[in-house]
Amino acid sequence: MRSTLALIILIVTLSSASVCCGADWAQFRGPNRDGKSAETGLMKSWPAGGPELLWSVEGLGVGFSSAAIADGLVYTTGLIGKEKQGILFAFDIDGHLKWIASYGQEWRASHHGARTTPTVDGDRVYVFSGYGNAVCFDAKTGKQIWAVDTLEKFKGKNLKWGLSESVLVYDNKVICTPGGQDATIVALDKMTGETIWTTKGLSEKAAYCSAIIVEAAGRELILSNVQKSIVFIDPVDGKVVCRVPHEKRHDLAAVSPIYDKGRLYVTTGYEREDFPDRAFMFELSADLSSYTQKWSDRNLDCHHGGLIFLDGNIHGTNSVIYGAPSKEKDRGTWFCMDLVTGRLNYKAKLVGKGSVIWAEGLLYCYGENSKMGLVRPPPTGYEIISSFEITKGSDEHWAHPSISNGRLYIRHGNAMMAYDIRGK
Repeated sequence: MRSTLALIILIVTLSSASVCCGADWAQFRGPNRDGKSAETGLMKSWPAGGPELLWSVEGLGVGFSSAAIADGLVYTTGLIGKEKQGILFAFDIDGHLKWIASYGQEWRASHHGARTTPTVDGDRVYVFSGYGNAVCFDAKTGKQIWAVDTLEKFKGKNLKWGLSESVLVYDNKVICTPGGQDATIVALDKMTGETIWTTKGLSEKAAYCSAIIVEAAGRELILSNVQKSIVFIDPVDGKVVCRVPHEKRHDLAAVSPIYDKGRLYVTTGYEREDFPDRAFMFELSADLSSYTQKWSDRNLDCHHGGLIFLDGNIHGTNSVIYGAPSKEKDRGTWFCMDLVTGRLNYKAKLVGKGSVIWAEGLLYCYGENSKMGLVRPPPTGYEIISSFEITKGSDEHWAHPSISNGRLYIRHGNAMMAYDIRGK
């Protein structure tokens, strides 16, 4: 193991260059886990070959982790070596490796590699392996502080493609989803790893989804997809406040739901044989005691690329169309859907199927075909302003982009890149 880590340090040190300091994007999909950045002063278009590449690193191994940036450090994870170790990397804002740390075995079965994007909270950073190992490290040194095997502790059941979650830190709690008996979702003490609560009465498996916090019923609640439901959980005591049944093919609903003013939207990338629609909007009562399905849709079947909710509209890309040859032409299309009515406002090919974040009025669309696009959203229709190819890295383009202090971070397999997107 020591020789493997030494080799990693050598590789990533030799491939580093220089960049200036960054503001926080400290967790999966940004400050509020909704894919949105509050930054201003960014480029409104890119040069023909794309924005300037400030630095890149290689040797990160196999993985789909995004970059998390906090307090002058950039974090990501990867699967490394014959031991199939999950490695947490920390770079400074010049792209120089500061430390690496193992968080145990990482997912080595179908679509092997690291899934978790690190979550940084103060002087600590948290990861969650494909085997349910929740680990806390010192954010500055990489020293392990605690670790909990959540599958073993909570009698959880793993998934076909491994647990794929970036933990949520709320108050003094680390929230994760081991899918155990009376413990679908659990809260661990962020300082010690001790159990604070489990979801009594809820024993479903996970669904590859990372939980978010929403305002509902006059308070903050945890919202997530699990095996057969969409659930609202009280973050104080773990009580299930609302459960909306939602069956999905392969028990997969990796995209965090959208909740706005009593309206709940959920989408999944796989068609069920007994029901072809893959996206649903439910209207919930003010106290979350009842719900009504208002509409459903089979166009925006987002797989795992995330959604952007903006000005009452949902933006995202559809997935592989199963059992619908007539829809084959729409594969990898981007859709703008009205949340209230389900109306399709606009659609366009753009960069093909992929992930999306948003900053200063523009969408940053990262296609699985390696194309990175800067896109103007409706009201007049999608317009792709600029694009360039991601040429470094390996395997699937599944990691979500990150934006921090005028820099666009792209993770692609064994490589990570930082681009200068500051307006000139």
